[in-house]
Amino acid sequence: MTADQIRSAERALSAGTWTITFGAVLFSVLTVTPLMREHTPEGWGWTAPILPLVVDAAVVIVVRLDAVLARLDGDGGRWPAVLRWLTGAMTLLLNVGKSALDGDLVGVAVHAVAPLLLIVTAETSLAYRRAIGAALAARAEGERAERAERERGQEERRQRERAERLERFEAAERERREAREHEARMLREQREHDLELREREREEAARRVAAEREAVRRREAEERAERERRERAVSEREHREREVSEREHVTLERVREELLNADPVTSQVSEERAREIVRVAVAAQIPQRRAVELTGWSAGWIAARYKETRTADGASPVLLALAAGADVR
Repeated sequence: MTADQIRSAERALSAGTWTITFGAVLFSVLTVTPLMREHTPEGWGWTAPILPLVVDAAVVIVVRLDAVLARLDGDGGRWPAVLRWLTGAMTLLLNVGKSALDGDLVGVAVHAVAPLLLIVTAETSLAYRRAIGAALAARAEGERAERAERERGQEERRQRERAERLERFEAAERERREAREHEARMLREQREHDLELREREREEAARRVAAEREAVRRREAEERAERERRERAVSEREHREREVSEREHVTLERVREELLNADPVTSQVSEERAREIVRVAVAAQIPQRRAVELTGWSAGWIAARYKETRTADGASPVLLALAAGADVR
């Protein structure tokens, strides 16, 4: 049963109760006034309606306050019940008094209808209102419990979602950290290998020069000059190679960090900009998924550009552009 239906039933109960109450009060005043006039001293007949009005006013007070207490789920104690039954008994006795004194049993029965109906209606309406109040309280409590359960479920779901997002974030951070460590390890191993290779080349060159010097003593001065020139050239080449390697390594690391730490775009960048970011991402070995986040283009389009870039001339032009100051953010 809906709340509107319950309120409609309450309005019908209240309207019916007050209709019966006012009808019984009016009937009581019209019935009791002649009886009071007959038993009032001469000259005081005008006071005859006062007693029925007082008794009926008490009936109205009882009905009205019972309705208020029932709505508030209150209990006035025993005195409201005493007043309710006392006024009902007085109304009944006053209404049937004249017929009883005249010995008119039919009149007693007829005049007892309104007071009895009023008494029963007052008790019944009170019981109805208490029952409706209890039902509404139970309904409200059930709705509060259901709302609390729903809110608790929503809070638990939000907590689970936060935990899942945190777990995904930590997993992604671990993957990026491991990728950076792997890249650094590979570069370090490559540098060590290159150093060992150059050291072996120098040792081999020294042995070859010593053998040639021993074999051709007469050309010692010429060979010494040639060797010095060759050593200077090797030294200069090694120096240039180290500078280029270090510059490319630093540039590659800087670009990789910028790409990994850049915020995902909120809208799709231009195609020219997207192609530039893809070339840099391929050179820096950035996952395609990160390139999708930085450009806003689809994964299929990014995969095709990765393939084109890898089959082109290589990463050197990109690194040279980066070293010249190209912005990838």
